[in-house]
Amino acid sequence: MKTAKSFALVAAAVLAMTLSACSGNPTRQQVGVATGAVVGGVVGSALTGGSTAGTVAGAAAGGLVGNELSKRR
Repeated sequence: MKTAKSFALVAAAVLAMTLSACSGNPTRQQVGVATGAVVGGVVGSALTGGSTAGTVAGAAAGGLVGNELSKRR
């Protein structure tokens, strides 16, 4: 559980830095991808006991899902 909390804290910090680096407001799709990647990484880490591969796979899958869900219909 300590690993998941640490990962969540690092992920939140990275997300904050990434979004603050944008020169303007992020688009809906950028927010969707970033949010999906963070959530997917946390879930992947939790499901695989903190393995790097699980975290990366979860982040990638979450980013794809976030991208698809944030597209305007």
